[in-house]
Amino acid sequence: MKSRLILSVMVLIFCANWAIAQQPSLQYYRGWNKNAINVFEPSKNDSVEYTGFKMRIGGSFTQDFQSIKHENSPTYVAVSGTNATNRNLLYGVIKAEDSTSATLAGFNLAMANLNFDFQIADGIRVSLENYMSTRHHSEFWVKGGYIQIDKLPMLGNPKWFEKYLRVKIGHFQPNFGDMQFRRTDGGNAMFNPFVENYIIDAFSTEIGGEVYVFPVDGFMAMVGMTSGFINGNVENYSDEVNASGAVATKKSPSITAKVAYDKTFNDLRFRLSASLYNNSNIQRNTLYAGDRTGSHYFLAMEPALQTNGTATAASAQFTSGRFNPDVPNRVQAIMINPFVKFKGLEVFGSYEIINGSNYADVSGPVERRVWEKRNFTQYSVEGVYRFLANEQLYVGARYVAAKGEPRGMLDANNNQIEVTIDRLAFAAGWFPTKNLLLKGEYVLQNYTDFPTTDYRNEGKFSGFMIEAVIGF
Repeated sequence: MKSRLILSVMVLIFCANWAIAQQPSLQYYRGWNKNAINVFEPSKNDSVEYTGFKMRIGGSFTQDFQSIKHENSPTYVAVSGTNATNRNLLYGVIKAEDSTSATLAGFNLAMANLNFDFQIADGIRVSLENYMSTRHHSEFWVKGGYIQIDKLPMLGNPKWFEKYLRVKIGHFQPNFGDMQFRRTDGGNAMFNPFVENYIIDAFSTEIGGEVYVFPVDGFMAMVGMTSGFINGNVENYSDEVNASGAVATKKSPSITAKVAYDKTFNDLRFRLSASLYNNSNIQRNTLYAGDRTGSHYFLAMEPALQTNGTATAASAQFTSGRFNPDVPNRVQAIMINPFVKFKGLEVFGSYEIINGSNYADVSGPVERRVWEKRNFTQYSVEGVYRFLANEQLYVGARYVAAKGEPRGMLDANNNQIEVTIDRLAFAAGWFPTKNLLLKGEYVLQNYTDFPTTDYRNEGKFSGFMIEAVIGF
């Protein structure tokens, strides 16, 4: 039986390697393996020749092991009127009189993605992206699909379009910021040198279109418009003031824009981009709440019980270690990303400004209520050094800090308070092949200035992660 198992595994590996080797090359395509690291928007300088219809089946698989200890200062707050349990105890804490900390160790749920990419005509590509298993949705879930047009074969392939323009239409992730190109997305963790994404995680999929212009070598500009919703929406909304009594519920489109300069000078590469996302009034935008996969820090800094007494579950509380600024009804976000690479050393940074509101963000007397905005900022800097042949090994460090005004958090004088969350992570990784990655990370995250009645009061977590990744 053991020899048969070994033989079966060897046959499976051989077949998988053969299948990967047979994958066709597609035009204006980023890919899902190591070759796509530090690739942002696909280049217009593409040399792949069109030879007919092609289909490429790809996927990603990620398995984590974690050992994370979290702790806080849990001021007593009852779960409900008759339940005397302290709702500020963290997940895994059994008796507060013994300890207010707990260690969460073990293998996490494996996450997997499935991608279909089709070359349907010269310069025209279609992508369909799916989640097969994630922390948030353990069932099969379609992420989205889109068509990308880099040539117009139906119009004789005019050179001006081929050289300078690109159009993207469908249900896709808006091109906001460069962090999305280094972000972990469920099973797809190949591009992220670390285990997790930023504390405030900008990610959503929306229905719309983007137009790209490449006027000169190294420069790109994009403008886009989407529905602003993660799903389709055909509802009509009344022009009357909503329940919060400040403004009427609207259905405004989201407007996106981005400019980027990306140039290589001998061994030095420099890129600088600036992105804008804006929606003035919408029922439910998910720019900061659209992830359908979940954090890879399972249950870190999560309470044992929810406010209604329901036990915390890994699938329901899927954003562990992240923070949602709660701006679903009005949002304006700006992100600036510098990137420098000199031989094996690369530095990537991010500075993000967020202004937005929930409909309940109102002030003033009932007859003169005003819709207020809350503000957040987030910045990050990371350094990664890649070495050996084909940059097979790397080490890196990242610091990220988010600061802002959470909805409903007020001081004794009923004034809005400001909280801070910061994270320091050290990582190392090894690529045995371009389709395999093994990485480890040590992480330390702190929560500052949260109210004493909040479960994150004087909170922090630390520990290590080991992550195995397949991408093809």
